[in-house]
Amino acid sequence: MNEAYKALSDPTRRKILQLLRRSDMTAGEIGEHFMISAPALSRHFSILKAANLITSEKQANFIAYQLNVSVLEETLLELMSYFDLGKKDDE
Repeated sequence: MNEAYKALSDPTRRKILQLLRRSDMTAGEIGEHFMISAPALSRHFSILKAANLITSEKQANFIAYQLNVSVLEETLLELMSYFDLGKKDDE
């Protein structure tokens, strides 16, 4: 779970997840939204994949990325439980 928190700590990686929430995208399509080098973007993909927040699939000459919704939901629910979100102070 620590890898997921590390992955979510970076604004670029959060933006990648937002983009993938809309639809699957290739690395090139994602890269169009950022002013960073391809190697830097690749490093972000690696961190997100290590955290199991995204998956990838080779398609011809490019790689398509997909959001792993179940892992993202699990991570967010665990994070919310740390702060007892949803409980009243007097309980």
